[in-house]
Amino acid sequence: MPVTVTRTTITTTSSSSGLGFPTTVGSARALAQPLGLLRLLQLISTCVAFSLVASVGAWTGAMGNWSMFTWCFCFAVTLIILIVELGGLQARFPLSWRNFPITYACYAALFCLSASIIYPTTYVQFLSHGRSRDHAIAATTFSCIACLAYATEVAWTRARPGEITGYMATVPGLLKVLETFVACVIFAFISNPYLYQHQPALEWCVAVYSICFILAAVAILLNLGDCTNMLPIPFPSFLSGLALLSVLFYATALVIWPLYQFNDKYGGQPRRSMDMSCSNRHTYYVCAWDRRLAVAILTAINLLAYVADLVYSARLVFVRV
Repeated sequence: MPVTVTRTTITTTSSSSGLGFPTTVGSARALAQPLGLLRLLQLISTCVAFSLVASVGAWTGAMGNWSMFTWCFCFAVTLIILIVELGGLQARFPLSWRNFPITYACYAALFCLSASIIYPTTYVQFLSHGRSRDHAIAATTFSCIACLAYATEVAWTRARPGEITGYMATVPGLLKVLETFVACVIFAFISNPYLYQHQPALEWCVAVYSICFILAAVAILLNLGDCTNMLPIPFPSFLSGLALLSVLFYATALVIWPLYQFNDKYGGQPRRSMDMSCSNRHTYYVCAWDRRLAVAILTAINLLAYVADLVYSARLVFVRV
């Protein structure tokens, strides 16, 4: 469903890159446009990143596998987007082209950001000096370049005041991407059930993360599939209810998770030194106390995201075109 980001009269329908340059589709000239050149930079950066790592086998363990997956996935999807635009196949694409490119660009920016942080901190620093380490450092550099390129695309193509656009190009739409991404990172940190199964209150926190993730993912998928009219209630009401419910749920998790994880009265461990799994420095491994702390921080980040989502949603005006 198209939306406008102000309560003023809708005046424009734009398919520009966000910098005032029209987008040329169905032609090789599309690559000469600013957005086309930016996507070429994304394609090259991710290709060089995974090629450098693959050439020396410089990835091991879950963190290395995640980084390699990120670069390969972003390269593949960016290539698909370029092919669709060069061939003028937007109308035949199975997902809403009004929403898909910016949704993907936002996810790709977050994926590459995570790889640019995780790969050097959990893998590169443990490599001995030599060819493998040099390739890994270079790959990290290109990962950072890719992250900046995807973030620039989001900045260029996001909704402007008074512009009719897809929901995913608005601030609440982009926040949905952030919310689901942060929730996925939380799931990665709590992948070991021993972090929460000993307390029903902590199990409630896991339920909060799961419920809010599912609802936000449904909102994204409905927009990508242009299926917002399939809901039994108006889509704006669904979004408002989702944001309000998520704020309330995450507020409880923000209180409960640290209380039961770091307060010794509730069986928690207030100091990192009390966790025996953190006594040694392990390569490719995040100890239990660090996982608990990371989840607490990410819970706070997602709560702020949902609060901003709730506030910004009030500024959207939904229109039928």
